[in-house]
Amino acid sequence: MSLMFTRVETVEETAEVARLAAEIWREYYVSIITMEQIDYMIGRFQSVQAITEQIHQQGYGYYLVHNRDSAVGYFSARQEEGKLFLSKFYIGKEYRGRGYASQAMGFLEQLCQDHSLSHIWLTVNRHNSSSIAVYEKKGFRTVREQVSDIGNGFVMDDFVMEKEILIGAETI
Repeated sequence: MSLMFTRVETVEETAEVARLAAEIWREYYVSIITMEQIDYMIGRFQSVQAITEQIHQQGYGYYLVHNRDSAVGYFSARQEEGKLFLSKFYIGKEYRGRGYASQAMGFLEQLCQDHSLSHIWLTVNRHNSSSIAVYEKKGFRTVREQVSDIGNGFVMDDFVMEKEILIGAETI
């Protein structure tokens, strides 16, 4: 099935992203971090207010991932120093394993080509082995480790992963 990727522009679409974030994060991250940290991170990074600020003041583009009529996930990214930073990338539990991540990655790679960006980079929790495996399968490699204090006594303990993007027949 072919997916549609629509840029988030309205208050309703922003609310849909926040709803998906709360649902996906609470289901997925409970085996990796505490529910207290999940709730804190949703409020700080994935509330309607936080998403709106990221779009309007921080330069992030948010996209809803649709199969037919329903939103099945979302991602956000922005250009940084000639590269695309993939900040968020989430697919709902019932839609994983259907090739949706591959289609979304193809969309992101096309964005890079359209804007002459040399790499896609992201951060992923170092204990998130299933996502790390997906990223590695998609051609990402770990380039460094990073620990970030996010407040309230919590840290993000991540790997920074990066993928080189082919432009035309060459790698930049």
